[in-house]
Amino acid sequence: MQQIKAYLEKIATISASDWDFFMSKLERRVIPKKSIFLHINEIENHISFIESGVVRLFIPKENPDKEITFGFSFKDQFISAYDSFLTRSPSAYQLQALTETTILSITYSDLQLVYKTTQLGNLVGRLTAERLFLIKSKREQNLLNLTAEQRYVNLFKERPELLKVIPLKYISSYIGVTSQALSRIRKRV
Repeated sequence: MQQIKAYLEKIATISASDWDFFMSKLERRVIPKKSIFLHINEIENHISFIESGVVRLFIPKENPDKEITFGFSFKDQFISAYDSFLTRSPSAYQLQALTETTILSITYSDLQLVYKTTQLGNLVGRLTAERLFLIKSKREQNLLNLTAEQRYVNLFKERPELLKVIPLKYISSYIGVTSQALSRIRKRV
């Protein structure tokens, strides 16, 4: 719990009473490697902070080779199918732990209580929304403005540890190329 506190205290001063109330609403969950912890058509009921691990956001397909990976989240980041969380409607995608992943989660109803009774709740909500928006915006801009090779190089400049933990088929889907095209890019790079 100290990890999320340290993360949030970089951004704002948190009163002891706000922190105690917020902490009482957090649940630590350990997600086994390769486990899907939000399935398509389920309503997202959590915003979570990743203490350790890597999470993949993807659209499943009947043929697993055709799945579309559109995001990754890492240690010290918030994760949620945020559109489903906000609208209380079924998710169009899934969340999967690529490694054993430890998260601190707060439910929708508990977050509403935190919003009503603390200043910290609004900070968590805003940070989550901002982070998810920036990831989405950056991904869209990269897909529109960069070549597949540039997207691959940028991905590993930002997150060099990806090669160790994320299968290449997910990386190829994320940068928008086939596995064969990724293989050619890797040979050139």
